[in-house]
Amino acid sequence: MKTAILSCFHPFRGGIAQFNASLAEELGREHEVRAYNFTRQYPSFLFPGRTQYVTPQDEAVPVESEALLDTVGPLSWRKTASAIRRWNPDALILRYWMPYFAPSLGYVARHLSPHSKVIGILDNVIPHERHFFDRALTSYFIASLDGAVTLCSEVARDLESFRADIPHRVLHHPVYSHFGGRIPRKEALEALGIEDDSSRNLLFFGLIREYKGLDVLIRSFGLLGEGYRLIIAGEPYGSFDRYRRLIEESPYASRIHVFPEYIRDSQVKLYFSAADLTVLPYRSATQSGIGAISCHFGVPMVVTDVGGLRETVADKGLGMVCPECSPESVAGAVRTYFGEPSLKERFASCIREENIRLSWNRFCKELVGFIESIKK
Repeated sequence: MKTAILSCFHPFRGGIAQFNASLAEELGREHEVRAYNFTRQYPSFLFPGRTQYVTPQDEAVPVESEALLDTVGPLSWRKTASAIRRWNPDALILRYWMPYFAPSLGYVARHLSPHSKVIGILDNVIPHERHFFDRALTSYFIASLDGAVTLCSEVARDLESFRADIPHRVLHHPVYSHFGGRIPRKEALEALGIEDDSSRNLLFFGLIREYKGLDVLIRSFGLLGEGYRLIIAGEPYGSFDRYRRLIEESPYASRIHVFPEYIRDSQVKLYFSAADLTVLPYRSATQSGIGAISCHFGVPMVVTDVGGLRETVADKGLGMVCPECSPESVAGAVRTYFGEPSLKERFASCIREENIRLSWNRFCKELVGFIESIKK
């Protein structure tokens, strides 16, 4: 099957680009794949982080791609559609995670050969941070699709609220393998400059945004006592000042270690190898790539009961679910995990099984089967 993928690839950084690289690599083992990239993903004034691109220190996997699409340049939309139409793939896969991309991707999808099936892989249908124009833009994009894949049931339900008749399939986020394996805890802590003692290490990992509830976790940490350590690793989207104030006010401020920067691929293993528990205290969520990374490294999770996190974690025995997003609820779940030794082995066993089940090979075989089932 000839398959085109239009999304962000190297030199863009982040979880979406990492997912796309793994998808293109695995699909390419058995199919003819061509990657089409952005020339510009976001205008700089719309991007709250430090940079959209990998740096010389990053070890991101480069993927051969043709950079054509400027998301704010309509002339490039036509050029991109023409290039894909000339190649005439059996399927075009579009990644969609926020309404900003609807105009450019929706245009391209509407200007292909009738032969090409257009498939969306939808991280979100309803964004975490909402605006009055979201529904109109998302409706425009979804109307251009022949089929859609979501990474959790929550997003599938959101999709059905826009278009009940669209063929769709839930395929859960595969487990990443390009971060390498887990290393000894002592070695990881030494590399991070943290003392190796008997503390129970909690990890908050990934981009720091309002909806991810880091403030809730910092407050909950203050309820836990001396035997715990909190490691915060990720680039702030916006000011970190409010979190810094909460840390300074915490009775255990000296036990909170902050790495407020984008974590390079080669460094990811340090944080998860140092962790006993990954905490996702999100206020809203669909699914989370952080959960897939945590699963890869064999680290159980505590998550809040929002979006698809329960489906990802509790339903598969990968960790604990807090009934609400509050400091007391998060602290209670953490205490329960460490207070019941049997949970550690039970979660570890389930994580091992999930790592086998959620392979990229299986994801791609099911994706191809779904695409082939769609009638044009």
